[in-house]
Amino acid sequence: MTGALEVALGHPPNIAVPGNRWDLLDGIAPAELASVSVIVPHYRQQAELDRTLAALARQTYPTELVEVIVVDDGSPEPPRVATSVKLLTQPDRGFRVSAARNLGVRHAAGDLLCFLDADSSPEPRYLEELTRLPSLAPDVVTVATRRHADFTGVPPSVPVEQAGPAHELPMPAWLTDEYVRTADLLTADDRSYRFVIGAVLCCRRSFFDIVGGFDETFTHYGGEDWEWASRAWSHGAVFAHEGRAVAWHDGPEWSTRVRSHAERIARKNVETLRLARSVAATGSGPAALRIGAPQVAVRLGGADSMAALVVGVDQLLQALPGATVIVPLAVHVESDSRLASVYEVFAGDERVVARDAAQPIIHLAGVIVDVPVPVRGLASHLESAVQRLSRDDLGSIDVIDPVGATLATVTSTRAVRREAGGRSPSSATKPWS
Repeated sequence: MTGALEVALGHPPNIAVPGNRWDLLDGIAPAELASVSVIVPHYRQQAELDRTLAALARQTYPTELVEVIVVDDGSPEPPRVATSVKLLTQPDRGFRVSAARNLGVRHAAGDLLCFLDADSSPEPRYLEELTRLPSLAPDVVTVATRRHADFTGVPPSVPVEQAGPAHELPMPAWLTDEYVRTADLLTADDRSYRFVIGAVLCCRRSFFDIVGGFDETFTHYGGEDWEWASRAWSHGAVFAHEGRAVAWHDGPEWSTRVRSHAERIARKNVETLRLARSVAATGSGPAALRIGAPQVAVRLGGADSMAALVVGVDQLLQALPGATVIVPLAVHVESDSRLASVYEVFAGDERVVARDAAQPIIHLAGVIVDVPVPVRGLASHLESAVQRLSRDDLGSIDVIDPVGATLATVTSTRAVRREAGGRSPSSATKPWS
């Protein structure tokens, strides 16, 4: 390995794929290999790090195109690494893997970023396999297969592709089952962020910059990779599980490392509540409580009267209880022929916001529903349209009346961002009946 990228063979190509159809790239190899930065967060795991660095030194990917960056999260003694490895350190302020990864990115020179935990040692073809899809398409996020083994007493010099199978431990069934169910994430949706593991992750640097770094407010184990993956999906990511890229984690999976069932539940509850405040995908938080970002934002164009506006908003929230409804600043009041501020009527309900305060809501929401004026009975059709939008990975759905007039348009913000990147989303119409 070398600490500097000595050879530049050009930037990766930009192949657009519709939806999440990474399978359209099957059998295609990059004409030119891209430079790769492998970012390895570390804390007090010298033996595991030794094995991982030895494995990285045996990769089939051209050595001159790979830089390895180890970021130490404040170990009492800095790790020992070869001079060819770039070593960065940050103060010990608790669990800060997000900050460590982001620090590594800021010092990375590669077109592709591979995040690899210090205790996860890759087989020789790992980088070659994991980087293929991101090398071809700009928005692909690949996740490798992380298998588990007990390497106690096994020297780091033993090839991991031999030591791993000889000392293998069970893999988490929930994860392997989902990779089978989703055909390696080919049928991914907005809840598939749960199957993207930060310990074995790869994407383009340019796409990482669009999505933004890992959220550094995550200061306990777990969840920071899921939050980033959810954000990546909303920005148009294509998720792919690359089963041929294998890294071996030294030790059992997390759930079996925590001996107490009560402690496992407590830790997972903390993680779940933290994610619910950040992830807008339906099903990622409570069904009724609003403790995080809304999945759906409804922009209501106007209403003939304040009474009509109140009835329309009420119907929308009955059909889409997790939504935020954006309303005009002022609406006509029948009783005294004046314009009244919506704050006079909706001040007590945080699910209703005026247009002047709507931009943060629109930025976070996964679905935008545009309704020019309230129409009786429309709300129930919007509910099914929102569900179909996610299920079929559509860009937009128009709800039309019997004569073909558009009553509402339901749009995926993910699709809007993909279209801005040169990928055309699908659309559909839903007849009014």
